[in-house]
Amino acid sequence: MGAEMGAGVGAEEGSGPPGKDADRRIGRRALLVGGLAAAVGTGVLARDELAKLWWRMPGVEKARVQGAVDFRGARWLAASTGNFRWADRPDDYGVDMVVIHVTQGSLASAVQVFQDPAHRAAAHYIVGKDGGITQMIRELDVAYHAGNRGYNERSVGIEHEGFVDRPQDFTAAMYAASARLAAGICRRYGIPVDREHIIGHVEVPGTDHTDPGEHWDWDRYMRLVREAHAAS
Repeated sequence: MGAEMGAGVGAEEGSGPPGKDADRRIGRRALLVGGLAAAVGTGVLARDELAKLWWRMPGVEKARVQGAVDFRGARWLAASTGNFRWADRPDDYGVDMVVIHVTQGSLASAVQVFQDPAHRAAAHYIVGKDGGITQMIRELDVAYHAGNRGYNERSVGIEHEGFVDRPQDFTAAMYAASARLAAGICRRYGIPVDREHIIGHVEVPGTDHTDPGEHWDWDRYMRLVREAHAAS
């Protein structure tokens, strides 16, 4: 979240007030439906493409298993649908980055704002000081966490409970759990385990956030991520 409460995340750039992103989604779906109809009419669109795209049509959502998580051992608490966009990653958007955030508050306060549809921002995961991992958005979907539309579409966001000016909040349990989580994400999508692909929110172009801040130990964290990745 950086400087303000909102759990280290930034709303999707250009998302504006509630409903505006939904309007854009409807517009894209309308174009898709028109394109599908034209393509099917001429026999251009293959069946496998229809199978991949059917869920984008108005009134249709891709099936989800209630309570399913992408990281074993994570607890599921659903974010408001106002804070992310339904998707089918990596089929529609390639995933090649992990973005590290700090909540600027407690885990409970982060959960609360991520479940508030007026907040317009949320990350996929929150890692607590005790090492517990909470997933609030499926990796399939585009979370509004980076404050940059393109980065939202291509990344998974990981929040960390605490404050950027309190190094004691970044516990050994938190570093270890987050490293295992990041390593698993990198394995799933073939993301290189380096600082070009695992970045802080502050490094996202156009952001006004400062997290994870100067007290986040990047050398320690990246070593743990590499170890977890190699051990898999």
